[in-house]
Amino acid sequence: MATSVNHRYKISELATLFGLSHRAIRYYEAEGLIAPERKGQQRLYRYQDYLRLSLIVRGKRLGFSLAEMRELFELYDAEKNTPRALQQMIQAIQQRQRRLQQQQEDIQAIMDELNRAETQCYRQLSKWSRQPSS
Repeated sequence: MATSVNHRYKISELATLFGLSHRAIRYYEAEGLIAPERKGQQRLYRYQDYLRLSLIVRGKRLGFSLAEMRELFELYDAEKNTPRALQQMIQAIQQRQRRLQQQQEDIQAIMDELNRAETQCYRQLSKWSRQPSS
């Protein structure tokens, strides 16, 4: 499927690309996260909507709420050429980076613990398999 800047996507295309239901995409629209063009009854989504859906899907996997996603979009959409807007954007980015770094560390700690538990299970199974049957 095309992903050029000028391509317009139908809701069915985006649903297929992102593994979303039409209802979910319409919900994101109702929440103001995406804003398709209208051609009669048909919704036509722009490349910007495609990018936003990509970020929404990824953000949800990482545990971001829709409110947090909206905040990031609003900061990004705000007038970027004012020092105040840029400072707010930098602060929001740094806050998200710190949160993601902490999540990454937490995930690694859990993975390490799961690996230790798995190894212990294999050791125990190995001991039992070496014991003679009675």
